[in-house]
Amino acid sequence: MSSFEDIQKFTKDTFDKQVESFGELQKGAQSVIAEIADYSRNALEANAAVFQKLSGAKSLDTALEIHSEFAKTAYESLVHHLTKVGTIATDAAKDAYKPIEAAISRAS
Repeated sequence: MSSFEDIQKFTKDTFDKQVESFGELQKGAQSVIAEIADYSRNALEANAAVFQKLSGAKSLDTALEIHSEFAKTAYESLVHHLTKVGTIATDAAKDAYKPIEAAISRAS
C-alpha cells in the first residue's frame, strides 16, 4: 500500500471515529435534556401541591411548617437531579472520547 493510501485510510478512519464520537455526545445531550425536563415537570407539580397546602393552612405555624418541608424537599430534589445530570454528562464525555482514543492509539 502506498503512503497516500495509508493517509487516505487514516483520514477516513479518523473521520468515522469523530462522527461516532459526535453521536455519543448527542445521546448524552438528549439524556441531559430529558433529565432537566423531568426535573422541571416534577418541580412544577411540587410547587402546585405546596400552593394547595399553603392555601389551606389555618395558621402561620402550619404555613411555615409546610414551607420548610417544601424547601427541604425541593433542595434534595435539586441536588439529586444535578448529581444525575453530572453523571450523565461525565458518562457521555467518556463515551464520546473512546472512539477518538482508539483512533489515536492505532495511529501511534
